[in-house]
Amino acid sequence: MAVINLKESFLDFKEAESIDRPTLMRVLVDVFKTMLRKKYGSDENFDVIVNDQTGDLEIFRRREIVEDDMLEDSNRQISYSDAIKIEEDYNVGEEAYEEIDVVEQFGRRSVLSARQTLATRIKDLKNEYIMKEYQARVGDMVNAEVHQIWKKELLLLHRDDNKNENELIMPKNEQIPADFFKKGETVKAVIKSVEMRGSTPVIILSRTHPSFLEKLLENEVPEIMDGLIVVKKIVREPGERAKVAVESYDDRIDPVGACVGMKGGRIHGIVRELRNENIDIINYTNNTQLLLQRSLTPARINKIVLNNEAKTAEVYLDPDQVSLAIGKKGVNIKLAQDLTGYAIDVFRDVKEDNAYDIDLDEFSDEIEEWVIDELKRIGCDTALSVLDLSVEELARRSDLEEQTIKEVRAILETEFKSEE
Repeated sequence: MAVINLKESFLDFKEAESIDRPTLMRVLVDVFKTMLRKKYGSDENFDVIVNDQTGDLEIFRRREIVEDDMLEDSNRQISYSDAIKIEEDYNVGEEAYEEIDVVEQFGRRSVLSARQTLATRIKDLKNEYIMKEYQARVGDMVNAEVHQIWKKELLLLHRDDNKNENELIMPKNEQIPADFFKKGETVKAVIKSVEMRGSTPVIILSRTHPSFLEKLLENEVPEIMDGLIVVKKIVREPGERAKVAVESYDDRIDPVGACVGMKGGRIHGIVRELRNENIDIINYTNNTQLLLQRSLTPARINKIVLNNEAKTAEVYLDPDQVSLAIGKKGVNIKLAQDLTGYAIDVFRDVKEDNAYDIDLDEFSDEIEEWVIDELKRIGCDTALSVLDLSVEELARRSDLEEQTIKEVRAILETEFKSEE
């Protein structure tokens, strides 16, 4: 059996359309030349021929024909009497070509082992291709089909440019909290990263990464795709709120209006895709004060005191604007800090008739420090700023128990009564 058929392994080749044929042929030849080296010590005088259409493989051995009594190296030489058994016309000094029966020479077990080695090499080539293909596409948006739904992640299928179907993963923490998918559903996401787990490349998708929102904007706003508007920075609390700083390179184009669209036509589709995530589009500026003011949208700012060296900002607002600046669960002020790079402290802008107020730190001997810190976190730096809010509102915005809040309010109220 001089010709062996590798059709089973060759089917893998057919599927590996992304791998160029010369590379595949080299792999095939290399597998069998490795067997020859193990058997004969060298593969230099062997020709391995593969039919890339059928998967048939033939091996020919080339040896110099010598006189019967001159044979010294049976691997490189063949005696004349043996050579004419292969082909009667052979003469001394010529090269004899002998077809090797692989199964007879190596045994069926070795041939099966070669087939397994071949399959492994093909798999490695596929993995290498997938790694390079998707690493080059990190940050790109893809449409993938939900294949399996697990507790901690989704398994999705994606067809690449060569029509190969590849498996992608979207962990739970890369999904928007309100996301709910069904098997077979098409999902939009960005390729966040590609990592190796063992010898297998794993492509990670994300719907929470800022680049996902950026790609959605590119698709909806032609001016961004054309480079007339540039997205300077995006910060997100997935499913809750996002802030996008944009800038126009054309004075005739309003970047915020272009992104929002007529009657919100462009932004509404993005908001739906992000499960009703509120999106603030902000006109970017190098003026830090103005950028801070815009970043705290929808609150109206009265005054900002900057410390550019420490990267801090004291923001003063009317009492009814403080909760807007801080936002639900402190999301708005957190995103404003992420967008501007400044630590922001919010203060109530107290009018003259209410000028008397006391900083919360003055009560450190009566109120525990961690309680004061928690109140400061939600923008309550003074006694009046705490008393301006109800127990229920303070409990909703902070991590404090209602009983703790009542005790704090009682201390503060006692202080003000004593002043009267």
